[in-house]
Amino acid sequence: MSMVLVLNADFGPLHRVSVRHAIRMLFREVAVVEEVRPDARMGVFPIPTVVRLVSYVVTRWRRSRGPGWSRGGVLNRDGRRCAYCGGAASTIDHVLPRSRGGQNSWSNTVAACGRCNQRKGDRTPAEARMPLSWTPRAPSWTEAAAW
Repeated sequence: MSMVLVLNADFGPLHRVSVRHAIRMLFREVAVVEEVRPDARMGVFPIPTVVRLVSYVVTRWRRSRGPGWSRGGVLNRDGRRCAYCGGAASTIDHVLPRSRGGQNSWSNTVAACGRCNQRKGDRTPAEARMPLSWTPRAPSWTEAAAW
Protein backbone atom coordinates (compact mmCIF):
# COMPACT_ATOMS: atom_id res chain seq x y z
CA MET A 1 0.00 0.00 0.00
CA SER A 2 1.36 3.44 -0.89
CA MET A 3 1.87 6.08 1.75
CA VAL A 4 1.07 9.80 1.71
CA LEU A 5 3.41 12.45 3.12
CA VAL A 6 1.70 14.81 5.59
CA LEU A 7 3.08 18.35 5.76
CA ASN A 8 2.40 20.84 8.53
CA ALA A 9 0.71 24.12 7.62
CA ASP A 10 4.19 25.68 7.27
CA PHE A 11 5.13 22.94 4.71
CA GLY A 12 7.40 21.13 7.19
CA PRO A 13 7.19 17.31 6.96
CA LEU A 14 5.37 15.58 9.83
CA HIS A 15 4.90 11.90 8.99
CA ARG A 16 3.42 9.45 6.49
CA VAL A 17 -0.08 7.98 6.54
CA SER A 18 -1.98 5.50 4.38
CA VAL A 19 -3.93 6.72 1.35
CA ARG A 20 -7.14 5.79 3.16
CA HIS A 21 -6.19 7.95 6.17
CA ALA A 22 -5.23 10.85 3.89
CA ILE A 23 -8.58 10.70 2.10
CA ARG A 24 -10.38 10.79 5.45
CA MET A 25 -8.33 13.87 6.37
CA LEU A 26 -9.39 15.51 3.10
CA PHE A 27 -13.09 14.75 3.68
CA ARG A 28 -12.87 16.15 7.22
CA GLU A 29 -11.21 19.24 5.68
CA VAL A 30 -8.24 19.15 8.04
CA ALA A 31 -5.87 18.86 5.07
CA VAL A 32 -5.57 19.96 1.45
CA VAL A 33 -3.93 18.18 -1.46
CA GLU A 34 -0.49 19.44 -2.48
CA GLU A 35 0.52 16.71 -4.95
CA VAL A 36 -1.32 13.87 -6.70
CA ARG A 37 -0.66 11.02 -9.10
CA PRO A 38 -3.23 9.49 -11.44
CA ASP A 39 -4.77 6.18 -10.45
CA ALA A 40 -3.60 3.64 -13.03
CA ARG A 41 -6.44 1.23 -12.25
CA MET A 42 -9.43 3.53 -12.50
CA GLY A 43 -8.02 6.55 -14.30
CA VAL A 44 -10.73 8.79 -12.88
CA PHE A 45 -9.64 9.63 -9.34
CA PRO A 46 -6.20 11.08 -8.64
CA ILE A 47 -4.41 9.59 -5.62
CA PRO A 48 -2.84 12.11 -3.20
CA THR A 49 0.89 11.68 -2.57
CA VAL A 50 1.36 14.82 -0.42
CA VAL A 51 -1.22 16.57 1.78
CA ARG A 52 -0.82 19.69 3.92
CA LEU A 53 -2.64 20.37 7.18
CA VAL A 54 -4.90 23.43 7.21
CA SER A 55 -3.99 24.34 10.81
CA TYR A 56 -0.46 24.41 12.19
CA VAL A 57 0.41 21.61 14.63
CA VAL A 58 2.99 22.53 17.30
CA THR A 59 5.82 20.00 17.28
CA ARG A 60 8.29 21.37 19.83
CA TRP A 61 8.89 17.86 21.16
CA ARG A 62 10.39 16.84 17.81
CA ARG A 63 13.27 19.29 18.19
CA SER A 64 14.48 17.73 21.43
CA ARG A 65 14.73 14.15 20.19
CA GLY A 66 14.61 12.38 16.88
CA PRO A 67 12.46 9.50 15.70
CA GLY A 68 12.31 6.35 17.81
CA TRP A 69 14.60 3.44 16.96
CA SER A 70 13.24 0.52 14.95
CA ARG A 71 14.67 -2.28 12.81
CA GLY A 72 12.84 -0.99 9.75
CA GLY A 73 14.11 2.51 10.46
CA VAL A 74 17.73 1.29 10.55
CA LEU A 75 17.28 -0.51 7.21
CA ASN A 76 15.68 2.60 5.68
CA ARG A 77 18.30 4.95 7.13
CA ASP A 78 21.09 2.87 5.57
CA GLY A 79 19.28 2.50 2.25
CA ARG A 80 19.07 -1.29 2.74
CA ARG A 81 22.83 -1.47 2.05
CA CYS A 82 25.25 -3.49 4.17
CA ALA A 83 27.51 -1.25 6.26
CA TYR A 84 30.39 -3.73 5.84
CA CYS A 85 30.39 -4.86 2.19
CA GLY A 86 27.87 -2.52 0.54
CA GLY A 87 25.63 -5.37 -0.67
CA ALA A 88 21.88 -5.71 -0.18
CA ALA A 89 21.02 -5.78 3.54
CA SER A 90 18.14 -7.65 5.12
CA THR A 91 19.21 -7.75 8.79
CA ILE A 92 20.59 -5.35 11.36
CA ASP A 93 23.84 -5.72 13.27
CA HIS A 94 24.82 -4.28 16.64
CA VAL A 95 28.21 -2.54 16.44
CA LEU A 96 28.77 -3.34 20.13
CA PRO A 97 27.07 -6.76 20.49
CA ARG A 98 24.08 -6.98 22.82
CA SER A 99 25.87 -9.71 24.78
CA ARG A 100 28.49 -7.09 25.70
CA GLY A 101 25.99 -4.44 26.74
CA GLY A 102 25.16 -2.95 23.33
CA GLN A 103 21.76 -1.32 23.09
CA ASN A 104 19.11 -1.03 20.40
CA SER A 105 19.98 2.53 19.43
CA TRP A 106 20.61 4.48 16.24
CA SER A 107 24.32 4.87 17.01
CA ASN A 108 24.85 1.16 17.79
CA THR A 109 23.01 -0.52 14.90
CA VAL A 110 23.65 -0.74 11.18
CA ALA A 111 22.06 -2.58 8.26
CA ALA A 112 23.97 -5.74 7.29
CA CYS A 113 23.69 -8.60 4.86
CA GLY A 114 23.26 -12.06 6.35
CA ARG A 115 26.77 -13.13 5.34
CA CYS A 116 28.54 -10.18 7.01
CA ASN A 117 26.30 -10.38 10.07
CA GLN A 118 27.19 -14.06 10.51
CA ARG A 119 30.90 -13.44 9.87
CA LYS A 120 31.11 -10.61 12.43
CA GLY A 121 29.27 -12.69 15.01
CA ASP A 122 29.69 -11.68 18.64
CA ARG A 123 32.63 -9.32 18.03
CA THR A 124 33.17 -5.62 17.47
CA PRO A 125 34.02 -4.48 13.92
CA ALA A 126 37.65 -3.93 14.98
CA GLU A 127 37.95 -7.43 16.45
CA ALA A 128 36.40 -8.95 13.33
CA ARG A 129 38.57 -6.75 11.07
CA MET A 130 35.43 -5.53 9.34
CA PRO A 131 35.47 -1.70 9.23
CA LEU A 132 32.18 0.16 8.88
CA SER A 133 31.62 2.04 5.61
CA TRP A 134 29.90 4.87 7.53
CA THR A 135 29.34 5.93 11.11
CA PRO A 136 25.80 5.17 12.34
CA ARG A 137 23.82 8.17 13.56
CA ALA A 138 20.28 9.10 14.50
CA PRO A 139 18.22 10.39 11.55
CA SER A 140 16.42 13.70 11.63
CA TRP A 141 12.63 13.97 11.39
CA THR A 142 13.00 15.27 7.83
CA GLU A 143 14.97 12.19 6.78
CA ALA A 144 12.51 9.87 8.51
CA ALA A 145 9.52 11.51 6.79
CA ALA A 146 11.07 10.74 3.40
CA TRP A 147 11.06 6.94 4.04
